[in-house]
Amino acid sequence: MGILDTIRNPQDLSKLSGAQLQQLAAEIRTFLIGNVSQTGGHLGPNLGVVELTMAVHRIFDSPRDSIVFDTGHQSYVHKLLTGRQNFSTLRQQGGLSGYPDRAESEHDIVESSHASSSLSWADGISRARQLTGDGDRFTIAVVGDGALTGGMAWEALNNIASDKKRRVVIVVNDNGRSYAPTVGGFADYLASLRPTIDSLRAAPAYEGALEWWKRKLQNGGPAGQFTYKSLHAMKKGIKDWWAPQGMFEDLGMKYIGPVDGHNLQAMEHALSTARNYAGPVIVHAMTEKGHGYAPARAHEDDQFHAVGVIDPETGVPTEAGGAKSWTAVFAEEIADIADERPDIVGITGAMLIPVGLHKFAARHPERVFDVGIAEQHAMTSAAGMAFGGLHPVVAVYATFLNRAFDQLLMDVALHKAGVTVVLDRAGVTGPDGPSHHGMWDMAMVQIVPGLHLAAPRDATRLREELREAVAVDDAPTVIRYSKGTVGVEVEALERLSDGVDVLARRPAGSSDNDVLIVSVGAMSDLALNVSNRLGAQGISSTVVDPRWVLPVRNSIIALASHHRLVICIEDGVRAGGVGSRIRQEMRAAGVDTALNEVGLPVEFLHHGTRSQVLERVGLTAQQITHDVVAQVLGTKVPFARPLPGQEHPSTGSLPLL
Repeated sequence: MGILDTIRNPQDLSKLSGAQLQQLAAEIRTFLIGNVSQTGGHLGPNLGVVELTMAVHRIFDSPRDSIVFDTGHQSYVHKLLTGRQNFSTLRQQGGLSGYPDRAESEHDIVESSHASSSLSWADGISRARQLTGDGDRFTIAVVGDGALTGGMAWEALNNIASDKKRRVVIVVNDNGRSYAPTVGGFADYLASLRPTIDSLRAAPAYEGALEWWKRKLQNGGPAGQFTYKSLHAMKKGIKDWWAPQGMFEDLGMKYIGPVDGHNLQAMEHALSTARNYAGPVIVHAMTEKGHGYAPARAHEDDQFHAVGVIDPETGVPTEAGGAKSWTAVFAEEIADIADERPDIVGITGAMLIPVGLHKFAARHPERVFDVGIAEQHAMTSAAGMAFGGLHPVVAVYATFLNRAFDQLLMDVALHKAGVTVVLDRAGVTGPDGPSHHGMWDMAMVQIVPGLHLAAPRDATRLREELREAVAVDDAPTVIRYSKGTVGVEVEALERLSDGVDVLARRPAGSSDNDVLIVSVGAMSDLALNVSNRLGAQGISSTVVDPRWVLPVRNSIIALASHHRLVICIEDGVRAGGVGSRIRQEMRAAGVDTALNEVGLPVEFLHHGTRSQVLERVGLTAQQITHDVVAQVLGTKVPFARPLPGQEHPSTGSLPLL
């Protein structure tokens, strides 16, 4: 039985000797490598914060003291130290979440897993502590250096620094990377001298003496004020020469570091010093992503930021490589387009490789811009580039478009800027859980005037639609596609004059069928499966892929008028989704065919594989077919238009008022 097996809560750490703590750190790394290699997950970030997390839990008292992890992908060690040691179903349906999860533990607080938000949480929690009489409780934010590229983090720092009495400790986990290398970072020198210096500087007596002299000199007339300013400038100059404090102390916050984040004793000393200081403190820890695991350290791209199933000895993936991914198709095509058009530029938010702009960057490094975790800035900067004569392609995960919506609406669309937004990981993404499903994008962009939205069903259509998108120079264009492999090509029977693809007519050659199935993006396989099942029940159908779902094509409306029922299958939220928009356009055109929106509920969907999540919400061929048959038979709303001679189904008599 190892030491890790005896840890049930953070308080158990206080019982361990120095040697036992070192052994525990080694056991945690062995555990993480052995378990995450079997399930996949965020390995590199967690290997880098083992001692840091142990020190936080040794010095502070969770859950009385609140620990907030920025993004949360580095919380595996925290999970282990708070009694969650069954990682066999990590990120699998019904298993442990890959991020903090309040349902799992009282030690978990923030579940959103969107970067740069932890300091705002810390600001809010610490203010609440003050106002509710719990001002002696600490709030600790663990934030990566990459997250400090996000403007929201600095907005929060500005507010935290304004109140010198709040007990906020910000631990900056500086590994020089977010996903890939982070631009900037802090120099690590004279670290061995810093604990003594910081203990003195953060001591209450030191601060009290400084404050006494400050008041005395400032109240001493012009001569005293001149002396204070001179001494203060000299003190700051000496400090910056000895160990630069950077902009943290310019904000008025006490700065401790840099500290070796893999030296448990040094981390505990720094955190103890911060704890004893009666105000906001930044502790700057230098760490290595993937520390202690040679395959991760040798992986230059992202040092095993996130892995699939791998061989724990070598780090080599054990899963057979399948079909090409959506991201890979985009990466090739945008690089080729950039070769042809010098006005094309790429913008990414600290995710050059994950969103597929790396090939573009390799060929044209001067035309791809990594703005850090700053989606708002990325979008408005793109509007400016469009004004300057370029055509920007902004590539982000679909879930992160949420953060740049105002800029898309007011800076891009209002100004009719030719900007293409590429949304990777759209729809149900699977194991990363509620905050990473890209299920909100289609509903959000419905209300953006003039916007064009495409949802390719396969690799060929992705290439086609990307080229069509960058040809639009007077409006925003959005292309969204799923996570994972592309799948087989789905060829059309016919392309209509406005670009809509007809994928199937059952029976063949028929135009006035029972059901029109509108398939959005990657739902084409599901739509064709439903069509086959309906045919087996004697119900005729037509399957179409709009390709460009916004604006709604006239042929979709015309086809709807020749069918008894329309269903729209999409992997976005039903509320305000594509089906809802088509129904509005039908009504505006005087088409009264019933339409059923088949999509995702307005819920936060727990993690699982994509197929498991879709099954949970009823997006399966069997369930959709069952519902459509009932609608055609008139036993379930919305009712299909009755055949000639049939009575219209009724849900009952009108109530008496």
